[in-house]
Amino acid sequence: MGRNSPEHRRRCPPRPPPRRHGPQDMASLPIPDELLAEIFVRLPTPTDLVRASAACVSFRRVVADRSFLRQFRKLHAPPLLGFLGPHTGFDPAERPHPSASAATAVALAADFSFSFLPAPDPAHRWVVWDVRDGRVLLRGMPLENSHGVVFTETVVCDPLHRRYLMLPSIPDDLAASVEGLRPRSCEIFLVPEGGDESTTAEETSFRVIWVGHYEDKLITYVFSSSTRHWQAIRSLTWTDLSAGLLSSTETTLFCRRQYVYGCFYWLPNSKHGIKMLVLNTRKMEFSIAEPPAEPKVCYRHITMVEAGEGRPGLVVLTYGPRGHIYTIWRNNNGSSSQWQKDKVIPPSPGSGYVLRHSMGTHLLLNHWGLSFDEELCPDLCTLDMKTLQIERVCASTAQSFAYSNYPPSLSSPTVSNGH
Repeated sequence: MGRNSPEHRRRCPPRPPPRRHGPQDMASLPIPDELLAEIFVRLPTPTDLVRASAACVSFRRVVADRSFLRQFRKLHAPPLLGFLGPHTGFDPAERPHPSASAATAVALAADFSFSFLPAPDPAHRWVVWDVRDGRVLLRGMPLENSHGVVFTETVVCDPLHRRYLMLPSIPDDLAASVEGLRPRSCEIFLVPEGGDESTTAEETSFRVIWVGHYEDKLITYVFSSSTRHWQAIRSLTWTDLSAGLLSSTETTLFCRRQYVYGCFYWLPNSKHGIKMLVLNTRKMEFSIAEPPAEPKVCYRHITMVEAGEGRPGLVVLTYGPRGHIYTIWRNNNGSSSQWQKDKVIPPSPGSGYVLRHSMGTHLLLNHWGLSFDEELCPDLCTLDMKTLQIERVCASTAQSFAYSNYPPSLSSPTVSNGH
């Protein structure tokens, strides 16, 4: 008698199906918030964290905790969300860029028209002058004939949270050192977060630097949001910085400010040699750096970049028969003899990319395609120096500033209340 015969089935009734456990039987112990926080802080991008927080109330509670967000922001740099023009407003990243959804959310939540700012002096308008870490620095510029303006109204604001701080005027006793003198050029800019040695600084603390390039010397003032005061950095003549560095009676010696690993670099103006001016923002000290001796190119074709392991790099653009070639030089200890050729990025035929500057380990490129027209808005793209992948962000004006920030649900104010 087989197992499948009728007689066997009558004698051995089939076993009942296994009992299915109800939801109450399947309930598991809840994951502690501390463990969830350890998991979430390791998510690769802020966008991933936003998606996780939307899954359930308990996840959202962990992500919304201020101490968790502070830790996450410390470990993850804010993503590039788009570009902010001096007069044209905000152009958010567009799909398929990975930050497109966060950029759209910020564009809806922020006020990039700066209507929350007080009006500047009559016959002036606010002009975007610098953008860093979610903050925007604006100057009140004359509607007409702004050439030669040295000191003017300045405000630092957070357009996402609609907060601002009006900077006081540079005191007369400090400004007296340049009274009656006209700089060859002057600039005012924000110091990136992490530019000082403090690790417990409030997220609303920032510094602003004013630099005047005069015929025979360099004048610098620093504003701290913590003290609400300006202070002067020791004035240096060009010969103080480097023997044989001659002053200019026509134009500035250095141009195109770059930021890498806690230092600002001014690239050499091609008319006046190949040295670079460096400002260490931790020590607030200027020095002169020697670029690699080999590349002899126009300053418009070089830019600084973070080459990894805390070492600065220099990207040199040259032209080959098949397109642009990027050569990356890496510096070991700051001297010209320690520059080493790191890698060469092969050309992309007919690409039409123009080098602008760097953002950390990425290059920022303008893309006009095959027809170059400065009147048109180019596509703005990034080139990852590690993967060599080019990614389109959006179309914007060639003079726009890169705007990086966290999605609204993960951000906190970067400027304290106080006008």
